[in-house]
Amino acid sequence: MPQRLKLDWTLFLTTLALAFFGLVMIYSASLAKTNINGRSSHYYALRQFAILAAGMVMMMALRRIDYRVLRHPVWAFAPMSLVLVLLAVAFFADPEQHRWIRLPLFQLQPSELAKPVLAIFLANFVSRRLPMINSRHTLLPVAVALALLAGLVMAGDLGTMVVLMVTAGAVLFVAGMNWRYTSYACMALALLGVVGVAAKPYRIARLVLTLDPDKKIIAMVDHNGWIESQIAKTMASRDPKYQARQSVVAIGSGGVFGLGLMQGRQKMLYIPEVHTDFIYAVVGEELGLWGCTGVLAGFVLILWRGLRLFWIAPDDFGRHLALGLTVGLVFQALVNLTIVLDLGPTKGIPLPLISYGGTSLIGSLISLGLLMSISERSG
Repeated sequence: MPQRLKLDWTLFLTTLALAFFGLVMIYSASLAKTNINGRSSHYYALRQFAILAAGMVMMMALRRIDYRVLRHPVWAFAPMSLVLVLLAVAFFADPEQHRWIRLPLFQLQPSELAKPVLAIFLANFVSRRLPMINSRHTLLPVAVALALLAGLVMAGDLGTMVVLMVTAGAVLFVAGMNWRYTSYACMALALLGVVGVAAKPYRIARLVLTLDPDKKIIAMVDHNGWIESQIAKTMASRDPKYQARQSVVAIGSGGVFGLGLMQGRQKMLYIPEVHTDFIYAVVGEELGLWGCTGVLAGFVLILWRGLRLFWIAPDDFGRHLALGLTVGLVFQALVNLTIVLDLGPTKGIPLPLISYGGTSLIGSLISLGLLMSISERSG
């Protein structure tokens, strides 16, 4: 008789709760924007709902598929190759931001699809070569693939590049990569980050104004004034810390219980595009500490279920796939919350399942569908 599958209700209900909570907050956060644009107040919420419906179908279909079929080499290389091609297309199709491929009905952001694809690629590669994880025949191909992926993503989205590389580092380290190679990887990532920041003046300004707001350290090391000139170049056209400051005002004004759903003030064009990357600020202002804590609790539950799967999955592929998917989702959420609370440099990175954005939502639901597939065949 075929094995009877048991749905992971904790993971499933947590996903539903966060996704539908996101719809409510998108509706609230986008009211001012839709009013200015002359669109229906339901415009963004309905678009997100349509993507959510399609994504839920995809998630449930993946849940029914045995995750072990993904261990075939074609699933390691074909999706990764496709994502790399799409990232290259986005680089040229979006000459200013290098992020999106604009299609007739929606915008595709390949870097969001790279997150579940990278987890599958790493789990496949690691599980096949686990006894030889520190062999150059294992690490060199992975390093080349990661370098290519990081370079293409970094051109338009440094924050997502960091999420992808942290995910890769977590999987490889847990798989047994020794400290020497780990230190090399950290140095390479740091160097890549420096290059990525230096390539864009606004990134330099965001980093400096977060870590050294009084510019005391910069004054000691920037003898030629190059860093100051890059910051001045950015400040002439925009304030790199504006969104972060406004989001802190929003969260602070919400207090413990919030101003009430739909009653927020900072969303009234004080925070640009508040329904996307800074939607957590609306949660804090309107629903207060309890609303923020509820969102955080949802991601803690996802972290718990994912790490549990890492321990109980019946094979190495499932264990490392669960780890990669979980780290990708939860670390991205952590980075977003850090930015909204002004604890790190501002970056355009969405809050999984809650921020407006079709590709981000689809990527998150793909990851959760695969986690459910692992869960139903474990334990």
